Amino acid sequence: MAQVENNIFGIGEKNTAFGQYFTGLTYRHPLVKKSTTIKAGVSNITFTPAARTNWHIHNNGYQILLVTSGNGWYQETEKPAQKLQAGDHIVIHEGVKHWHGATENSWFSHISITSGTSEWLEPVSDEDYENLNH
Repeated sequence: MAQVENNIFGIGEKNTAFGQYFTGLTYRHPLVKKSTTIKAGVSNITFTPAARTNWHIHNNGYQILLVTSGNGWYQETEKPAQKLQAGDHIVIHEGVKHWHGATENSWFSHISITSGTSEWLEPVSDEDYENLNH
């Protein structure tokens, strides 16, 4: 866990609220909650090695990922995966099917800024994921 020990926002609690939409163990630290006046939620999400989201789409909004530590992956459907590291950022527009998560051998943390609603889809297959790591 050395890669995330110094994370300025902390790793938070086990991500049980959304755990069904992830493969592997993740942690979530909510920083800003959506409300009638705040249209985007902000959370620090920490992935253990090989943990990842299911494929998903953001409807009526967007998502911005700000990578704060470790190494991870981001992939949109029909496109090659991008390797991510601290300092990288991703802007995900409305309606784009995608997933993100840690590499096979690294913890991974990002700040997630999300507006609209998330439509959770199928898991990233182990075979597809393992092909990225070789």
